[in-house]
Amino acid sequence: MIDLPLMLAIIAAASLLTVTPGVDTAIVLRTATLETRRQAVLAGAGICLGCLAWGMAVSLGLGALLQASELGYTVVKFAGAAYLIWLGSRLVFKPRASFDVGGATAASARGQAFWRGLLTNLLNPKIGVFYVTFLPQFVPLGADVAVYSFFLACLHVLLTLAWFAVLIAATIPLAKLLRSPGLTEALDRVTGGVLVAFGVRLATSTAP
Repeated sequence: MIDLPLMLAIIAAASLLTVTPGVDTAIVLRTATLETRRQAVLAGAGICLGCLAWGMAVSLGLGALLQASELGYTVVKFAGAAYLIWLGSRLVFKPRASFDVGGATAASARGQAFWRGLLTNLLNPKIGVFYVTFLPQFVPLGADVAVYSFFLACLHVLLTLAWFAVLIAATIPLAKLLRSPGLTEALDRVTGGVLVAFGVRLATSTAP
């Protein structure tokens, strides 16, 4: 059962939320600019898999439990904040002088890009709370709330993938220029600062 007006409304709302600058956008942009297109795709895939995991959790009722449990929310929140601050601090204090990978190192970096994206979302309880409070508003009358909410989470993931594709494509022409030694170090520091800021913001936030 699909309600067309509600479907158009969720697409519009989710699209606006997707393109709003955030930590996911920062990670994909930096990976696409300073590393490779494949690594950026893997980082985006990790982020989207994290969204799907939260969507599944919400459909199983875990999102509502997280929203109701102050302790559970706090534990996940501080774990996510610590991860973002750790990730950002590494970039701020140990930026790369240049970007150069080869063979086995490249394979390792691809794996790191995927896990970086996945952990960033899995350790952010706001995504779960967002899904459990936002998605039910767009469930048609008579539809199974859990199943339809997961369907809407999948729709959000598809929109996110499309946005990441646009970001990655937009950075390709500039990638060679932006990989120059000075800019590599500067972009590492800027991205690190953004991640630290998001980590601090997450740590100091309250449950919705």
